Amino acid sequence: MLSPISIPGLFITATDTEVGKTVVGGAIADWFRRRRFRVGVCKPMASGCIHTREGLVSEDAEFLAHQADAPGPIDLICPQRFAESLTPAIAAERAGQKIDWNAIHAALKRIESESDVMIVEGVGGLFAPVDAKLTVLDMMRWLKLPAVIVARPGLGTINHTLLTVSSLRAAGIMVAGVVINRYPPDGASIAEETNPRAIERWGKVPVLAIVPNEPFKSPVLPAGIIAAIDRVDWETLAQAN
Repeated sequence: MLSPISIPGLFITATDTEVGKTVVGGAIADWFRRRRFRVGVCKPMASGCIHTREGLVSEDAEFLAHQADAPGPIDLICPQRFAESLTPAIAAERAGQKIDWNAIHAALKRIESESDVMIVEGVGGLFAPVDAKLTVLDMMRWLKLPAVIVARPGLGTINHTLLTVSSLRAAGIMVAGVVINRYPPDGASIAEETNPRAIERWGKVPVLAIVPNEPFKSPVLPAGIIAAIDRVDWETLAQAN
C-alpha cells in the first residue's frame, strides 16, 4: 500500500511501546538539522492524541517536527490520529474509522519530495496491529528504510531486542543497529552493564548509542542525549537504503 522511500532515511522502531522511540527519533532528526539537512519527519499514525482547538494533536509528532524544524502541518506529519491510547487498529475501530492508507501515502510522498533525509517513526513494536490485517512490520517492509531499534537497558531486553532483530531480518529489512535508551547514568545494574555487549554478541548487530536517562522538559533536548546521539554517523546509516 505504501511505496519505498527513495531518499536516505531511517525507520525508528522499538522492542515495545513506551521505550522512547520519539526521543531517539527526535534527537536523530536534530542531528541532521544541525548539519543543515532538510529533515522530513513522519509518524504515519498515532494514538493517545490530545484534543485542542485545532483537533487531535500527536505530541510525539509535534516533538519530531520541532527537532527537525519541519514546517508542515500536523495532517502531513501525522496523517492518522486517534484519541485512545490503544494500538492503531483497535483505536481506529473504536473510533468508527478505518486507516486511510491513501492519506499516509500522500503525506510520505510530499515530505519525501521536500526533504534531503526522512525519519519515520512507528507505533509500538513490530507486530502492533495497524489495521484489520496489517502490522507495523508490513509498513516497514513497504517503505524499505533501514531500521533503528530502540531498546530498554534492563533485564529482559536481550530477548526482546534479539526477537526484534530476527523478525526484521526475516522480513528482509536492513537493521542499522540498536539504541539503548534511558540508561541510568549512575548505579547501573549488572544486567544493564552487560546487556549492550550481549545484544551485539548474540544478535550480530551494533549497539549504536547508549542514551542516558535524563529528564527534560520538551522540546529542549538535554546535553547528555545530544552527546550520545552525536557519536554516530547517522548520514551513512541513512544512505544504506
